[in-house]
Amino acid sequence: MENLHGFVVAVVAFVVLIGVMVTVHEFGHFIMAKLFRVRVESFSLGFGPRLFGFKHGDTDYKVCLLPLGGYVAMTGESMPGENMKLEADSKEEIEAYQRDPGALTSHPRWQRILIGLAGPVSNFILAFVLMGVYYWFFNEEPKDMIKQTVVEWVVPGSPAAQAGIHAGDIIRRFDSYDNPDWGMVGARMAVNSNQTVAATIERDGQSIPLSLHVPENPKGQETDTTFAGMLAASYSGPIGVFKVQTDRPAERAGLRDGDLIESVDGLQFHTVPTLLAYMQAYPGKQVTLSVLRGGSPLTLTAQPSIQQGDTVWTLGFEWARPSMQMKPLPFGEAMVKSASFWKDNSTLILDVLGRLFTRKVGVSQLSGPVGIARMAGQAAEMKGYLPKFGLAAAISLNLGILNLMPFPILDGGMILLLLIEGVMRHDISLVVKERIYQAAFVVLVVFFAFIIFNDVTKLPIFTHLKP
Repeated sequence: MENLHGFVVAVVAFVVLIGVMVTVHEFGHFIMAKLFRVRVESFSLGFGPRLFGFKHGDTDYKVCLLPLGGYVAMTGESMPGENMKLEADSKEEIEAYQRDPGALTSHPRWQRILIGLAGPVSNFILAFVLMGVYYWFFNEEPKDMIKQTVVEWVVPGSPAAQAGIHAGDIIRRFDSYDNPDWGMVGARMAVNSNQTVAATIERDGQSIPLSLHVPENPKGQETDTTFAGMLAASYSGPIGVFKVQTDRPAERAGLRDGDLIESVDGLQFHTVPTLLAYMQAYPGKQVTLSVLRGGSPLTLTAQPSIQQGDTVWTLGFEWARPSMQMKPLPFGEAMVKSASFWKDNSTLILDVLGRLFTRKVGVSQLSGPVGIARMAGQAAEMKGYLPKFGLAAAISLNLGILNLMPFPILDGGMILLLLIEGVMRHDISLVVKERIYQAAFVVLVVFFAFIIFNDVTKLPIFTHLKP
């Protein structure tokens, strides 16, 4: 039943997310087409059979059966190279389009280029607005949040330990980014899998340059800093115990709901990921917990165990997440933060694309519809607004940038052909355009099928770990 609930949430979240992203994209094309007086025959939310709508002027505004995005149909767009239907119109129809002042193909190339650009630009604007709204109205922060990128603990013998990173170090530079947060450190590790990254850390007021070899992650698992043996000090408070599980090591040790774990074997850990990493580093080792209960300190001894069918040493309690607080930013600061989010994520996407073409990043690391649906479902069920706004903004940026790639069928491919025609000062043969788009269509279908297969192979790997 729990799996079914998660599946339904993921599907609904995916449909809503992609529907909004694609509709905004098509609305950009629509507005620019109207501006240049190109006749828009229909603006559709969804695909397939028409459910309902209304007609205003030349345009049929409608809602269709399949709620997976939308499209804009413009007069003359059925020509090969304009909307990739892969079917050449008759010579008479083509000439009629060229005489029709409302047809897309009768407009100057620069106008058609701007119409093509308007879709991706709308996605860029949406990403900026989403994050601007988040920072201006919400801007959630943990009450005990550590704002610097401080290392809480390093797994002995791990790549981070071999690089010379110690607990308490502050990461001042990672790869090409100054003063990155932990999210950016994890993102840079993801695109540098099985490669060496330059870093600078601050220790006791001294700047120390280091080189970290980023290990390759097991297939299907999200990249984060724990794979390199580097745990983040995200919060300053103790680990709160929300609920102790029955007949597990925590209960047998005497741990109770509401207890605060101040240290483990004398080490001050503030998050469960660090505690989990510590127990995996010393498999089966008994741990001594310094606990605060109702203001009174006490010491407990627990023996971690592995649940049947699992591979992770745990104690058996649910973590009380740090309480959050909203600190909305002034409008100007919110826009600056949004611009920073936009710049960092756009740079990351472009970097990943560049590394794909240079074979420094494997195609298997990409996520397709299944992966996006899983992330959308997780974001929908997570507390707070940041997971929802952040994922939507990131997907919108991805959609905009990918559509600008100079590949036939995408907006960027259409723009490239128009630019080539502009340089040549005559149209490319319709037969040549049709062959280009046929080949591109086959390549895109094969690539899409591979991405979906890659997504599906990752599904069984995802599990929720409890300490």
